[in-house]
Amino acid sequence: MPEVVIDASALLALLNAEPGADIVAETLPGGVISAVNLSEVVAKLCDAGMPEKAIHQALQPLGLEIIPFDEEHAYQAGLLRASTQDRGVSLGDRACLSLAKMLGVVALTADKAWAGLSVGATIKVIR
Repeated sequence: MPEVVIDASALLALLNAEPGADIVAETLPGGVISAVNLSEVVAKLCDAGMPEKAIHQALQPLGLEIIPFDEEHAYQAGLLRASTQDRGVSLGDRACLSLAKMLGVVALTADKAWAGLSVGATIKVIR
């Protein structure tokens, strides 16, 4: 059973050795990530000029389980829109939050806008 769902912002903090990276590192292995959030991370690394092979080499050793964005996950993420829209929570954010809610585990993020959200999941902001 996973212990934490890692948001794209938290995973990027780890990969870029940013503040809070140590907190993210402590959750590995045992963390999971939505395929949506993984896609966000891959896109950011690509934007930074990292080649595809290097992206795979950076991510694979982390041992994260990638959870598909299936029909139930899509519904749950969509249903969070009403309660999160005023905070500018994106689809990727809702993918992480809804997965944490569905699994009954903590959502780990670097996004301070999540602090105080009431979405049915515990949220831990890493910085």
